[in-house]
Amino acid sequence: MGATTVPAPDSPESRRYNQIRRWLGITDFVAGFALLVLLLATGWNGTLRDFALRAAFQNYTLAVAAYVLILMALAKLLGLGLDYYGFRLEHRFHLSNQRLRAWMWDEVKGFLVGLVFIVVIVEVLYFMLREFPQHWWLLTWAVFLGLFVLLAQLAPVILFPIFYKFEPLQDDELKQRLVRLGERAGTRVRGVYKWNLSEKSTKANAALTGLGSTRRIILADTLLANYSPDEIEAVLAHELGHHVHKHILKGIAMQAVMTLLGFWAANWGLHYAVDRLRLFDELSDFANLPLLALVVTVFSFLALPALNAFSRFNERQADRYAFESIASVEPFISSMNKLAEQNLAERTPSRFVEWYFHSHPAISRRLLAAQAWAKTEG
Repeated sequence: MGATTVPAPDSPESRRYNQIRRWLGITDFVAGFALLVLLLATGWNGTLRDFALRAAFQNYTLAVAAYVLILMALAKLLGLGLDYYGFRLEHRFHLSNQRLRAWMWDEVKGFLVGLVFIVVIVEVLYFMLREFPQHWWLLTWAVFLGLFVLLAQLAPVILFPIFYKFEPLQDDELKQRLVRLGERAGTRVRGVYKWNLSEKSTKANAALTGLGSTRRIILADTLLANYSPDEIEAVLAHELGHHVHKHILKGIAMQAVMTLLGFWAANWGLHYAVDRLRLFDELSDFANLPLLALVVTVFSFLALPALNAFSRFNERQADRYAFESIASVEPFISSMNKLAEQNLAERTPSRFVEWYFHSHPAISRRLLAAQAWAKTEG
C-alpha cells in the first residue's frame, strides 16, 4: 500500500470550517427553538391565529395556510442573518462560487417549495384533527409516509431541477461502465446525468437518486473533471451498495417508526395542553401548531444520535460492497482523500462529534477499513 493509503490528519482550515458550520447549525436550532417557546409563552400564537382568520375571512382552511405562511416567514426572517453568514462562510473557505443574487434566488425558491410542502402537511394534519380527533396522529402518519415515498420518487425529476441543471452524460464509455456496475448490483438505472454543481460550488459529489422509473445516477461536473474513471466507479459502487443492502427500504422503515413515535409524542403533548393545561379550547385550534412543532423539534433532537448510528451502519455496509465490487480499493482510498480535501470534510472528528452529528463514519475509519480489506484480500 502506498503513502496515499495513510489517513491524513485534518488541516487547520478543515477543522475551523467544520467547527464554524457546527456552531452555525446549533445556533440556528436554538433560535428556532426560542421562537417557538416565545410564541407560546407570550400568547402571540393566538394573536397570529386571530390575524390569520381575519385575513382569510374566517375560512378555516385558508386561515391554516395563512398561519403557516406567517410562521415560516417569521422563522425565515429570524434565520436570514445566519443563512447569509453560511453563504459567506462557503466563499471564505473557497467552497462556493455562487453570486449573491443567485443565492438569494435559491433562498426564495427554497422558501416557496418548503411552503407548499409544509402547507400540504399541515392542512392534512388539521383536517384529521377536526374529522378524526381520536386517531388523527395515526392517519396523518400514514399520509406522511405516502408523501415521503412520493417525494423520494419525484425529487430527481421535479425538485432537483428547480435548483440545479442536469444533462445526459456525454461520455459513453463511462456511462456504459457505470450502467454495467448498476446491473451487477441488480438495479436498472434509467439514465446517467451530469450535475452542473460547479455553477454554485467547488465541492464534488455523486448519487443514485429516485425510486423505480425515476432512478438515475447523477455525477457532479466537479467530480467528472477531477476524478479518474476508476475513482468515479468506486464512488458509485458505494452508492449502489445502498441499493444492494436495501437501505432505501430500511430507511423508509426506520423513518416510519421514528415518525410514528413523533406523532404519538405530539398527540400526547397536544392532549396534555388541551385537557390538563387548558391552553387551547380544542385539538383543531391551529394556534397549537407551534406546540406541535416544539414537540417534534425536541423529539428530533433526542432521536438524532440513534438515526445517525443507523446511517453510519448503512454506510459501512455500502463501503464493504464497494470493496467487493471494484478491482482494487486504491481508487476508493484516493477518491475518499480527494473528496475530503476538496469538500473540506473532517477526516478525524472527535468521538462525540461523530456520534452525535455525523451520518457517515469518519473518513479515517473508512480508509482504515479499506486498508484492512486490501490486506485480507491480498
